[in-house]
Amino acid sequence: MIAIDKILVSDLVVEEQFVCDLSKCKGGCCEDGDAGAPLEEDELALLDKIYENVRPFLSAEGVAAIQDKGKFVYNKEFGWVTPTVEEGICAYGYRDRNGIIKCGIEQAYDAGKIDWKKPISCHLYPIKIKKTKEYEMVNYEPREELCKAGCKLGRKLKVPVYVFLKDSLVRKYGEEFYGVLEQIAERYFADRNSKAVRDLSNAE
Repeated sequence: MIAIDKILVSDLVVEEQFVCDLSKCKGGCCEDGDAGAPLEEDELALLDKIYENVRPFLSAEGVAAIQDKGKFVYNKEFGWVTPTVEEGICAYGYRDRNGIIKCGIEQAYDAGKIDWKKPISCHLYPIKIKKTKEYEMVNYEPREELCKAGCKLGRKLKVPVYVFLKDSLVRKYGEEFYGVLEQIAERYFADRNSKAVRDLSNAE
């Protein structure tokens, strides 16, 4: 576990490799689960504020679900989450012509209609954050089957999780936090490579 102030980062965030492979998973994390995307308290007001600018980028089913359930709903297990369409796809998601689920909020952001990219829980995935009274725990939790292609692509491209998710980690915790995490990761890889060289020398 890596401790940076009161933020505890799982070693797997540094050790494992991941690059999302949308062509394989089809954005399934936007519909696979027991509830919609987790929302932070300050994101509720943001959804209220931006909704009318996001609405044109949503599916008819998504709009209907939001009108019926609200822009966000409370789940006893997960807290505030986005509503879903018939307990499936996130109401803010839609399928493109290739069957890939895209985020309507992110599309509105890319089009310059809003200045908020999407819920931070979505931006950070497959990192999940769990909060205690004293700490925030940053865990790497890819879905075993759904994220298999992303794990494979990450290993192929040799991209650590923390590098793939740099933008979202900086957005959540700031540049200074990421700089410290990056330094720790660099020392970790340097030590691991040094050990590998020593082991090879001893074997010879």
